[in-house]
Amino acid sequence: MAAPEEQELSQAQTEKLLQFQDLTGLESMEQCRRTLEQHNWNIEAAVQDRLNEQEGVPSVFNPPPARPLQVNTTDHRVYSYIVSRPHPRGLLGWSYYLMMLPIRFTYCTLLDAFRFALRFIRPDPRGRVTDPVGDVMSFIHSFQEKYGRSHPVFYQGTYSQALNDAKRELRYLLVYLHGDDHQDTDEFCRTTLCSEEVLTFINTRMLFWACSTSKPEGYRVSQALRENTHPFLAMIMLKDRKMTVVGRLEGLIQPEDLVNQLTFIMEANQTYLMSERLEREERNQTQVLRQQQDEAYLVSLRADQEKDRKKREEQEQKRQEEEKARQSILAEERRRRTLEEEKERKSECLPPEPPLDDPDSVKIVFKLPNDTRVERRFLFSQSLTVNTLHLLSSSSFFFFFSRLCSVEYHNSMISVSVVKDKKTGSGDALFSGFE
Repeated sequence: MAAPEEQELSQAQTEKLLQFQDLTGLESMEQCRRTLEQHNWNIEAAVQDRLNEQEGVPSVFNPPPARPLQVNTTDHRVYSYIVSRPHPRGLLGWSYYLMMLPIRFTYCTLLDAFRFALRFIRPDPRGRVTDPVGDVMSFIHSFQEKYGRSHPVFYQGTYSQALNDAKRELRYLLVYLHGDDHQDTDEFCRTTLCSEEVLTFINTRMLFWACSTSKPEGYRVSQALRENTHPFLAMIMLKDRKMTVVGRLEGLIQPEDLVNQLTFIMEANQTYLMSERLEREERNQTQVLRQQQDEAYLVSLRADQEKDRKKREEQEQKRQEEEKARQSILAEERRRRTLEEEKERKSECLPPEPPLDDPDSVKIVFKLPNDTRVERRFLFSQSLTVNTLHLLSSSSFFFFFSRLCSVEYHNSMISVSVVKDKKTGSGDALFSGFE
């Protein structure tokens, strides 16, 4: 069966989609749309939930396994302030009170009995939290429709996210549980919660989270904080490394009295908050110091590794130079042996030297560049090749011949023939050469 086609977006939804993508940096347009749809197209709640998720706070739509809220509500030092309803005055007041007493008693009894019996038929739907952000945003919208927009800034997120932010920022968290059916709720919201004095005080001193107990998220918090009556306010802060309820305010409290009570709670617990701040700063400094030590160790380690690398390179270079020198010596030795072998091989081809008194002989003297002389006698009929001369001088020569010699070229080899001088009759010739 084919999947249903996605509903086309309106112009306002398209603008929100593009704005959400710009704010969060998400590349997937489908993921952006899914996130906004989960938050009922409330861009502020969606962005806040996305930022919380990036900071390591689990998303409300992918929560960790359910567990009790980590808030300490059993501290015996918690400050509690309850405002009782005023007693009736005068004969008329007491008469009205006594007349309405049985009616209220009967109504409350029947209502409680009906709710108790209903639990056996149908479980309380508030016991299952499926959309905590939606519960909070629904309460905020209904509050603004009924009481206007002049109110403290509501935290647009779940109760757990508010606790995490208050813990991370070391701030007070004021929790308000809204009882829709209570007779004092309307007056409290209009005269106290929306007053300018209370509004300014809360916005500048703490985070403010609120929800209706008729919503699953509000009901879950109500079960955790266990309020006695409405209106109900709870002050929560980080104390002894746990989020702890340090103040409970219940009943119809006036604006000035509310500010005084909140100020008293904050002053009474300021030392704990300062202690947590100092401890956190100390932990941060310790972490920074450890990080600096680790970085210094890494720098030292890299320096040692660099020294070892250079040392190995120097050793390798020295070894290569030694090997090169050894190879040069071996090559020179091989060349010398080759020359010796060549000399020995060619010496076998050298004609025997004639005796000194042989009239058909001539003595040839070679003067070398180092002023040494090589002498040998040859017969006039013998032909001297360059190889023969090389063999005699043990060096390679270029020759300048006198007029007593004639040079012939045979197969690219120089052949020297020595003749007698016709005028002097001398058979001696002198050759000079250079290497």
